[in-house]
Amino acid sequence: MSGHSKWSQIKRTKGVLDQKRGLLFSKLGKKISIAAKEGGSADPNANYKLKSAIEYAKGQGMPNDNIDRAIKNVGAGATEMKEVIYEGYGPFGTAFLVEAATDNTNRTFNNIRKIFSEHGGAIGAQGSVAWQFSAKGQILVERDNNLDDIELAAIDAGADDVRESDEGLEVYTRTEDLQKIKAALSLVGAKIAQADIIKESSQGVDLTDGQKPKVDALFAELENDEDVIAVHTSANL
Repeated sequence: MSGHSKWSQIKRTKGVLDQKRGLLFSKLGKKISIAAKEGGSADPNANYKLKSAIEYAKGQGMPNDNIDRAIKNVGAGATEMKEVIYEGYGPFGTAFLVEAATDNTNRTFNNIRKIFSEHGGAIGAQGSVAWQFSAKGQILVERDNNLDDIELAAIDAGADDVRESDEGLEVYTRTEDLQKIKAALSLVGAKIAQADIIKESSQGVDLTDGQKPKVDALFAELENDEDVIAVHTSANL
């Protein structure tokens, strides 16, 4: 099982300039609203997707008032926001799954199609690549001298997989176990960089050093679109 490592995404997000934080919070708010709607509850204790979305938003510095407004938008019907998923192909045989929240699907579709085209890719039909992606929890733990103990704690807590990378550990869980395992890792001193629900490809594509920048540029521009709330790819970046 392979896919895009979120370590590079963390570096981009942490580098967001102050003037772009409004857009970041808007996207996070959409993600929270969608999670509340999908999970059927505005109570994060009864909705693991919502709880994960809120924890992620707090990790990005989103104020509590913004988070509360995003949750209330669902119950009050204050927004006509719809969740849409686009499938596409990037350079070098890579697959992309793009999650968006929009009040204008025509605008969003045209923007996403243009981004794919400008980066040597193409938007695909429904079902063209979604079959290879599955949802799971991902916890990124920063490297320190305690990785062996953290790995054992993850396994004992029920993690499905633990992978070591240059930056630290990548812990994969069932979506409903994400918060439980995150708490277990915190108890043994893990420095958690990020915990989120992702979609990972079963058809990972290895790229050469010369190919990676082109695919990463597509990933970054899709991620920067104002309607996009998450991007998943089969590329090993």
